[in-house]
Amino acid sequence: MSKVVLSCRGLSKIYGTGAENVTVLNDVSFDLAAGESVAIVGASGSGKSTFLHLLGGLDYATSGDVLIAGRSWTAMSEKERGLWRNRHMGFVYQHHHLLPEFTAVENVAMPLYVRGLPKAAADAEAQEWLEKVGLGHRLLHTPAALSGGERQRTAIARALVTRPSVVLADEPTGNLDRQTAEQVFTLFRELSVQSGVAFVLVSHDPGLAAQLDRTMRLQDGVLSDASL
Repeated sequence: MSKVVLSCRGLSKIYGTGAENVTVLNDVSFDLAAGESVAIVGASGSGKSTFLHLLGGLDYATSGDVLIAGRSWTAMSEKERGLWRNRHMGFVYQHHHLLPEFTAVENVAMPLYVRGLPKAAADAEAQEWLEKVGLGHRLLHTPAALSGGERQRTAIARALVTRPSVVLADEPTGNLDRQTAEQVFTLFRELSVQSGVAFVLVSHDPGLAAQLDRTMRLQDGVLSDASL
């Protein structure tokens, strides 16, 4: 059985106080294995993005805990969380969040610069990942010179350049046309198999989500197997 790289137990998130309480997540438990790709689907406002934020240690749960690569978010200081995220996690969003003044190589290498890797070594690693996502010919282009699909591929390369245990992707194809979205999903699957990284991907598109290893549905604060 594959190693579990992410797990949560009894995860709950409640906003508000007293009669105004809104329960977004209710006692959610979840395991993710190395190299596994899981889609999270659900209606708009069902808490999918909140769930990703909690998994990534970007928000605090009301109760429960999340373990990434064997360590608990609740046991870490903010500084430790930042260091652990840089080492073990990658993030991809609906908007690419690339820095406009930097080239594709520099954008992808940014997490390695933050880690303190020398620029030459970081750029070489970034180039390798850009080649893997099919952008070896666009290394020195800035985001303005890239198409929407190319920008998102660059964002994926940036998420993977640190060789994380887990990548969290929040509607990564939401701004793309259908054909490009299909290509990005295929890329996620291929990279998951090739590199052993695990993906949790939020999507509003059941057809695309079905291409991943598992599909989970978030509804009324409860996470369940969408195939049941």
